Amino acid sequence: MNLHLIRHTSLNIPSGVCYGQSDVDVSANFEAECSALLSKLDGIQFDAVFASPLQRCTKLARALNLGEMQVDDRLKELHFGDWEMQPWDSIPRDVFDVWAHDYAHLSPPNGESFTQLYNRTKTFTEEVSDRLRGKNVAVVTHGGVIRAMLADALNMPLKGLFRLVIDHASVTQITLSDPVPRIHFVNR
Repeated sequence: MNLHLIRHTSLNIPSGVCYGQSDVDVSANFEAECSALLSKLDGIQFDAVFASPLQRCTKLARALNLGEMQVDDRLKELHFGDWEMQPWDSIPRDVFDVWAHDYAHLSPPNGESFTQLYNRTKTFTEEVSDRLRGKNVAVVTHGGVIRAMLADALNMPLKGLFRLVIDHASVTQITLSDPVPRIHFVNR
């Protein structure tokens, strides 16, 4: 299975705000970013299209018109709990530092850990790869989900995931059909 992981476009939210699973809308640059994404995906026929249920992903999946969209909750971004829609610098530094030191295992208050996001993402990938072996699959999702899928493919610890840059309106391709996953490109 060839997974084309598409990160949503830029958002209509001030910089420095934690938004995770908050249902934030796309920015005014949506059409231009969508057009650029279409050129990156030109010539690829998709056998299946999946999207996070958050509007920034479903709007993009509809606009790209790559095929019939299937929404899956497992593709949501990390849930930051009580930190959602708060400016990052309003979170007490000592509390944030404890979480940042071990975000793989710790969760923000009433949120989820990155291990929880990784596990739900892994169940999605395993289920879809069993069903769609050898097919081209588009997944319109979030930076955290893409990082989790890359971590799984690379067999890397979750602690280093934020070293991977995943831009808005970018595409990452992973092949899962082989005995060893292959990453063709990241953040294109």
